[in-house]
Amino acid sequence: MSMSDFKEKGNIHETPFGYTLSVIGGKWKMLILYLLAENKVVRFNDMKRRIGAITYKTLSSQLKELEAAGMVTRKEYPQIPPKVEYSLTQKAETLIPILEKLCEWGEKNQQH
Repeated sequence: MSMSDFKEKGNIHETPFGYTLSVIGGKWKMLILYLLAENKVVRFNDMKRRIGAITYKTLSSQLKELEAAGMVTRKEYPQIPPKVEYSLTQKAETLIPILEKLCEWGEKNQQH
């Protein structure tokens, strides 16, 4: 299917492309998914450290959105201090080949 198959929708947000953007769009979500794909399981503070410029509040909200979309699993351990780990769901795993293609595009087109 292509974008032209959905012309009758009238609104791009109602297309499968629009849905995809609603799940992975924004500044941080693809970075979070890529980090989880590379590391399988990542703790919250480790994720914050690896991403860098993201605030704790933004990281928390982005993870909640990804979890609500069925892309990320959150596992909390009942201990002090709290330990929370994140990993990809099977649904998110199906997106990884697309993220890899984006990486390949970046590698070919990045200015050296």
